[in-house]
This record gives sequence, structure tokens and C-alpha cells, in this order.
Amino acid sequence: MQERYSPTAVEAAAHQDWQARDAYRVTEHAQNADGTEKPKFYACSMLPYPSGKLHMGHVRNYTINDMMARQLRMRGYNVLMPMGWDAFGMPAENAAIKSKVPPAKWTYDNIAYMKKQMKSMGLAIDWSREMCACDPKYYKWNQWLFLKMLEKGIAYRKTQVVNWDPVDQTVLANEQVIDGRGWRSGALVEKREIPGYYLRITDYADELLEQVRDGLPGWPERVRIMQENWIGKSEGLRFAFPHQIAGADGQLIQDGKLYVFTTRADTIMGVTFCAVAPEHPLATHAAQSNPELAAFIEQCKLGGTTEAEIATREKSGMPTGLTVTHPLTGEQIDVWVGNYVLMSYGDGAVMGVPAHDERDFAFAQKYQLPIKQVVAVEGKTYSTDAWQEWYGDKQSGRTVNSDKYDGLTFREAVDAIAADLTAQGLGEKQTTWRLRDWGISRQRYWGTPIPIIHCPDCGPVPVPEKDLPVILPDDLIPDGSGNPLAKNEAFLSCSCPSCGKPARRETDTMDTFVDSSWYFMRYTSPGNDEAMVDTRNDYWMPMDQYIGGIEHAVLHLLYARFWTRVMRDMGLLNFDEPFTKLLCQGMVLNHIYSRKNAQGGIEYFWPEEVENQYDAKGAITGAKLKADGSAVQYGGVGTMSKSKNNGVDPQALIDTLGADTARLFVMFASPPEQTLEWSDSGVDGSNRFLRRLWTLCHGQHESIARGLAAGSDWAQAPAPVKDLRREVYSLLKQADYDYQRIQYNTVVSACMKMLNAIDSAKLPDGAHADAARAETIGILLRVLYPVVPHITWHLWRDLGYAAPLGDLLDAPWPHVDEAALVADEIELMLQVNGKLRGSIRVAAQASKAEIEQLAASQEEVSRFLEGRPPKRVIVVPGKLVNVVG
Repeated sequence: MQERYSPTAVEAAAHQDWQARDAYRVTEHAQNADGTEKPKFYACSMLPYPSGKLHMGHVRNYTINDMMARQLRMRGYNVLMPMGWDAFGMPAENAAIKSKVPPAKWTYDNIAYMKKQMKSMGLAIDWSREMCACDPKYYKWNQWLFLKMLEKGIAYRKTQVVNWDPVDQTVLANEQVIDGRGWRSGALVEKREIPGYYLRITDYADELLEQVRDGLPGWPERVRIMQENWIGKSEGLRFAFPHQIAGADGQLIQDGKLYVFTTRADTIMGVTFCAVAPEHPLATHAAQSNPELAAFIEQCKLGGTTEAEIATREKSGMPTGLTVTHPLTGEQIDVWVGNYVLMSYGDGAVMGVPAHDERDFAFAQKYQLPIKQVVAVEGKTYSTDAWQEWYGDKQSGRTVNSDKYDGLTFREAVDAIAADLTAQGLGEKQTTWRLRDWGISRQRYWGTPIPIIHCPDCGPVPVPEKDLPVILPDDLIPDGSGNPLAKNEAFLSCSCPSCGKPARRETDTMDTFVDSSWYFMRYTSPGNDEAMVDTRNDYWMPMDQYIGGIEHAVLHLLYARFWTRVMRDMGLLNFDEPFTKLLCQGMVLNHIYSRKNAQGGIEYFWPEEVENQYDAKGAITGAKLKADGSAVQYGGVGTMSKSKNNGVDPQALIDTLGADTARLFVMFASPPEQTLEWSDSGVDGSNRFLRRLWTLCHGQHESIARGLAAGSDWAQAPAPVKDLRREVYSLLKQADYDYQRIQYNTVVSACMKMLNAIDSAKLPDGAHADAARAETIGILLRVLYPVVPHITWHLWRDLGYAAPLGDLLDAPWPHVDEAALVADEIELMLQVNGKLRGSIRVAAQASKAEIEQLAASQEEVSRFLEGRPPKRVIVVPGKLVNVVG
């Protein structure tokens, strides 16, 4: 064993050994030595996008998973930890446009580099199960299940509103629309309706909601709430405002009824306007004779189409000049076009109750519309000057200014109003959902081809199952002028499966959420080209622990839950929920430094380029460049980002200080679910700890060899040996608990305390001391191994533990010796007149009188009391004794 710790040499040796033995290959139904079957545990991290390099968020995520996998393996579980690549999507197309190389080459080059990085981290991944979303062997099954869903009516085709870039002649994802303009061309984005394919996730809304409310105890509460809100079940009233507005054909538009949905039917007497979506038939009708309104409607069509963007957009509107009739009062209500109303939600119209809806309140103030209070709360004074939260309170209020409905509670008013409107044939109670069917069509190249053929005679025709997969050409280079598939005759040209005539392939590809909705099940059935999943999936699934960022708390998890149910209903699975437990790890943060440049843009600086300035309390107040002393602005801490020059390259850290240092720091610095603030001094401290561990073990070879060779009668051991064992086993007990609750930062803390205890123990020479060193160092190496597997594997082997206990990967997890936790003696702090003057050791079962007598007889007491007898002795059990003179 070399004297100095060399992480490069240690980690290379470990990797070579693990690879030579294929140490992490996992098989189903693994057995113990006695022939019993090991319990299975499937722990999986959300698959990464192959962006080119790992970042510290990856290091943290995968180390959490790796710690779990390694520790459970030592505890006797058959543990699966796989990895794959979310390889389709826009980033590859954007990179292709910039570098003029096919997305496939960019993607596979990145995968090769990132896989090398993962191996350098020492992750216990079973690479025999690796999957890649852009591999035809994988996306064949996306296409296959899509066709099955098409057969069963779960998948269907309809027109959809999309973001259209008129310059690049392409559809943009919502995230590519910035301030209403295309991210690349800068052109004002238009809304267009084009055909696309949808999946009926709404058919599963009730089940998805019920399970997320009551059936996922292993999920974080905030994630379950986010899913519940996204599904958005609302119980309310759908009713109509009658009207006499006729179209060009002389017929009443929408049969003379403007329908809206509300969850606040108790406020219906406070309606002072109605707002419709720009695409609503009443808006279209009004615009035909109003050029100004027509222009406003066209303006509304610019920008993104997401509900989130609509919510943050400044609310604007324009009157149509049309009116509808209030169904209860007969009053004429003005109809406005509102840019915040979506045609795709409900009936594309809302009732405006500015007195009790914050959005309507702001809209009414902006356009000086009437505000009529119809709900009051006792002791509260209503004002139209500014919105107050209680205006929207439906639990404490009672109706006012509401004619025959005055004085009713929310529930009473809803029931009464619903009954009256139902009697008129104008409304009924209804349940609505925020959740909409999942549109999977993307007008992009780099994705799973939708297996549809368009025939001039037969229309859209599914590709026969025998012809799957429809292969995506991987040599095309996007140029920003639309989907290159639409110009690729080799891909486009085909024959109709129904009539045999010339036809064209669908050029839309699938949403990449399709790829990530079931990849975790493909890990369980690698190499099967005949089925999507097989019986091995029944063994591993549901997944025991899923790990990933909170940014995936809604769509990815919701789509995966939906996809699982579709597979279940097709007889492919026998479970409902894919993920038993979910952990959302916190972000890795670092300091941000910037300043405006001469062109008005923001220039960011790396933390190592600046020198901080501090206030009297040690807080950073500013910074200056080391190069020239010029001032830069300190922006606090934020998520690591290349664009903000505050990322840390894991590979550079691994190359200099080793993967174990990186792993130790990201596990110790913060609990897994909380954010982690980067600290160079913390990284250095982690490396110092590993060097201390190496130094401690380096001098223990002979002692450990003697200790392993001989047993020990611990009852006869001297007190320092018993003290060391008691402290180490106490820390082991705490670490056991922390492993179970995934509080890995305190596991590391326990290991540090173990090292301190072992290093500082004053053990007398002899067999008991040798046995204690062998035992306690063996415990430390095993508890620490899941965190830093390389150095612990090396020390375990070199110190001779492998012979009696086996290789560290499968060494038995240490059990707490409860007898060692029972103290024969305890140490009490000795105080004289309240001041600490030393300590005394007493029998653990000593009586109060015995402790008092022993304390009073101490030399320190006599000296500090100057020979005077004590007036009294105060004993605090288990802690201290205070002699008062």
C-alpha cells in the first residue's frame, strides 16, 4: 500500500477490477448462498439528455442513486441501477444547425463522452441494459404502442393550434417563443391550426387524480399537489347567456347561446361583462364589420399558446359591440374579446365578475367596467380601489345584492342558482378538468416518426406492424428552414398499405415525452426484439425508488403514469403506478458575477476570476476582477449554468482530486432534497478527509491483521476499547437510520465522527486493541463505501478484510452490537462552584450518593474549595456533578 493517497491510481485500479468482473451486471431472481431468493430493489435516476458533458446536478443525482444501490446490495438486495439517454429533441437540431453536422452524430458523440464520465464516477450501473431513445430498436415500440392506441381510440387525429414562425416556416415549441417572437428568426410568431395526433389522457383523469391524492405515500407532498393542480378537477356550473346574434346565413350563432363554465356560480349576479377568445365565433362575427377589432384579434394570435404564457401576459381586450342576456336578470351584458381567454379551454368564453375575481378586477379597472359586489364577509369593507384577498373568499361569505339569493352561503347559492338555470334549460352542474388530451405531434425532424402514411385516396393509413420500425434517416442536417423530412424524398415516398398506390409518409415526429414515458420499463427487458416488455418487467416493476429533479414533477411523471395505465389496459403490465417512491434532489448552486458591457448586454464572470468584498458580518457585498481590479456586480447564488459562467466541470474536479472527492462533497454539503451551494473550501475539506482516512489505514496493517486473526472477549476489554466500540456502534446505529431515510449528508457526518474517534482513541497495546481497530475500521470502510467506493474498496482489499468478509461490493453490512452500546462506566463533567474543573468516571449504575461521595473526594475539589467541606453536591444524571462550597 503506497504511503500517499493518489486518487488517480486508486480509482483506475478499482475501475479495472469492476470492469474485468462485470461487477454490476444484474440478473433476475438472484439467490443467496443458501439458495433463498434475494429481495429485489429497482433504483433509477431520470435519464439524462446527452448535452455533451455531465454537470454537477448529474453528479449529485447519480451519486444519490449509487449510494442507495451499493448500500442495499450489501444488505442482501438484488439491486438494479440502469442508465440510458433521452436522445431525441430540439437541442440536437439546434446544434446541427449551428455546427452543420447531423443530430445523430452530435448525439452519439456526446453519449460516448458522458458515458465515459459516468464510468469515471464509479457508478454501479448495469450497462448491459443501456437504452437510447434514438435507437430504432427502442423507438419501434413507441410506434407499436401508438398504433395499438390508434386501434383502441386512445390516439386520434384533430387540428391543433400551434406557434408558427413565418420566416423559418416551421412550428415552434412554446419554449422557443420569446416575447412573442421566434427564438432564431426573431419574427412575430403566428397561431395556426394544423392537424396532429392526440392521446386521450383525459380518459384516465379520474384515476390519475384519485391515485395521486390517496395512493402515492412515497411521493413528496409538493409533487402530489402539483400533479393534482395540473389535472385540475373543478366542480361547477356550465350555463348559457342567451342572445339573438345571427351569422351571415341568418342562423343564430351557436344556437343563440354563449356557454361559460364557472366554479363560482354564487357570484353570477355580479356579472358585468363576458369575454371570449379571439377565435370564438362571436369574435369572428364582430370582426367582419370592425377593422379595429379584426386587427386586435390578429395581434392576439401572436405569441405562445401555453396556459403559463397566457397567465403572465398583460391582459388586454376590446369590446365587440355585441351583447348577450343575463339568464337570471335579463340584463344585457357586453361581450369583449380577451387575449387571456383560450378557445381550447372549455367553451372559449368566461363570465366577468370583477368584484370577486382578481383577473376580472384588474381587467375592469383597466377598461373602467362596472364592478358589482355580490358576496360579503362580516366585518369586512369592500372597496373598488384595490384588490383584497377576501374578495374571492367563498367559504366565509354570504351573497348580497343578489335579489332572491341574498343571504345564502356559497353552497346554498350554487345549489339554488343551478336549480333555476337547469329549470330554464340553460345550465347544469358539471365537472371540468384542467387536463387536456396530450398532443404528441411535433413538426420537427429529430424524433420518433409517427407511423402514418397519407394516401390521396385512403387518407391517413397506419403503417402495418410488420413494417415497424419506420426508420428515421440519421444523416439529415436541419438548416432552420423547416422539417428536413418534408424535403427528403427517400423518406417521404412510399406505397399505401391499403390500396398500393403512391403515398407519402407523415413527417411529424412524436413529442419526446413519449420517449421518457416508459424507458424505465425497457431497462427491465433488454435485448427483446419481439416484445415491448416481457416477464422480467413483472419482476422489477413497479420501481422501488425514482430519483430526479423537481422540474419533472408534472408532465414527465404524469405522462409516465398515463402510459403505464395504457400498457396495463392492453395486458402488458399487472400494476397501476410505475414509481413507488420518488425523491426530487435539490439544485446545485454557485455564485453569480456580472456587469453590463458597452453594448448594453450582460457579461458574466467565473467565480475564480473575481475577489469578493465583504461587510462587517461576513456577507458578500460586491466583487472585483482579479485581473484589473474593476468592479463587478454580485448576483447572489443561482443554479449552475454555462450561460452564467458559474458552472463547475465535474471532469476537471475528478481529474485533479478524484471522483470520490466530488461524490463526498455533493453528499455531505446538503441533504439530498435541498439545494446545495458550491464551496471550493468544502471540496478541499472533503479531499482532506479522504487523505486522513488513507493515512490512518496506512499505519494499521499489522494491527488489523492480528485483530482479524484473533477473536476478543469484549467483556474483559479495557475501558478505552469499550469506549471506542460504544462510540462507533452508536454512530453506526445513526448511519443505519439515515441510510433508510435517505439523509446521506448525516451518513457522511457519522463517518467523519467515526474517523475522529478511531484516530484519537488512546488504546493500550494488546489483543483487545488490535481487535477493536480491525472491527471499527472495518465498520467505517463499509459505512463509507457507498459514498466513496474507490478508496474504500482499495483500503478494504489492502488491509486484508476481503479474505474473511469477501469483496467490499458484497461484504455483509455491519450489524449493531447492542451489548457494545451498554456502558460499564460513564464519564461525568466535574464542576466546582459551577466552573468546569475536570471529569470523573463512575459505574454506569452508581447511585446518587456514590457519585456525590466520589466527587467530593477528588483532589480538584479540595484544591478549589481550599480544604473547606462541600455545602452541597448537585448531580445531573449522565452529564455532570457540581460541588458547591
